Amino acid sequence: MPSRSKVKCLSDAGFFLDVMDVSGVHSLRSMYKGVVTMQGAAKNLPRACTSRMDPAQCFFPQHLLQDINTPLFILNAAYDSWQILSSLAPTAADPQGHWHFCRLNPANCSASQLQVFQGFRMDMLNSLRGLAASRVGGMFINSCFAHCQSERQDTWFAPGSPRLTKTIAESVGDWYFERSPLKEIDCPYPCDKTCHNLLFKSK
Repeated sequence: MPSRSKVKCLSDAGFFLDVMDVSGVHSLRSMYKGVVTMQGAAKNLPRACTSRMDPAQCFFPQHLLQDINTPLFILNAAYDSWQILSSLAPTAADPQGHWHFCRLNPANCSASQLQVFQGFRMDMLNSLRGLAASRVGGMFINSCFAHCQSERQDTWFAPGSPRLTKTIAESVGDWYFERSPLKEIDCPYPCDKTCHNLLFKSK
């Protein structure tokens, strides 16, 4: 690669949080521990991280941000639908089914369940403080129940795409081409009417 080449990174829906699920267990951390063990990945993870915590935790972006030098743009829904289904309120953590309908559609949630979602959003924003202060980092955190918003035209760049001050494509473009130091954070759910929420029906 030519020495004058610029390398930047866009992470779409990759900011998986190291948080407890609704039963009080770190279920996603347990899954990552299995991945680290199976692949023998501990030796390839940053020593700056593995020297201060379990290697499985070093799979989580919030523990690695401070060690990343490449300019990074985080595109993430504050209520990432995959994380809600598989990390925050997985079926194994809810044997009585209290979260069954809520996890599929936020319109079905009680006030206390919505508070859990708001706490999840705040955990994400607190974990991104370092990037928010970065001169070269960028972010677009909208308050949608979505996952992967750059791979579909209707969420990336279309007349009805999600937007904060701009669409996702325009925001990433401004950051990539250094037109502006883009850091956009949405207001809490349910204020954003431009979301393309992923809603699921009960089987």
